[in-house]
Amino acid sequence: MNISAVCLEVFERATLDYHQHNDVDRLIQYPFPDTELEQLLYQKNYIDAVQWHLEDMVRDPTISPEKGLLIKRRIDQSNQQRTDLVEKIDDYFLNQFALVSLSANATLNTESPAWAIDRLSILVLKIYHMNEQVQRADADAQHRKKCQEKLQILTEQQQDLSTSIDELIGDLASGKKRMKVYRQMKMYNDPALNPVLYQSSK
Repeated sequence: MNISAVCLEVFERATLDYHQHNDVDRLIQYPFPDTELEQLLYQKNYIDAVQWHLEDMVRDPTISPEKGLLIKRRIDQSNQQRTDLVEKIDDYFLNQFALVSLSANATLNTESPAWAIDRLSILVLKIYHMNEQVQRADADAQHRKKCQEKLQILTEQQQDLSTSIDELIGDLASGKKRMKVYRQMKMYNDPALNPVLYQSSK
């Protein structure tokens, strides 16, 4: 299975689905069964799309401090959801390669498959929004030209990352690399680990 092609197809579908309504409060409508990798990928990109727009909203110079704080807290929750989904995607690959016989000189990769796939999801969103800038009727030619140059770089980056992901999956499947996952263990959202939270509860 060409993992990068599957990821790109799902990510591009999720990105287009989000932008049909462009509503950060709209509930996700899952087009894939619960048991499929595709649903995890779809959910990952959809949440990324929502967070992309929350990040835009919180930078509005006229936003009230109260609304800004609410959005910032929502972004924190979104970051935790995104991390949880990446770990679920890694769990999928851990199961896929659990019985692979490792080569004697099998090596580790600097990042797990799911964290590389996370970057691919963000690249799909960057390409979508940079393409919007290229086509902006209210922008001048210089702006559109600069954005076109950036779009070309992003597209090349997407191609390179896709190739790298497929090579990593191939190496894991053949035993050339071994899969090992470290959980993120984020502390700021955990009331037992964030000192501001656990001290305020005393």
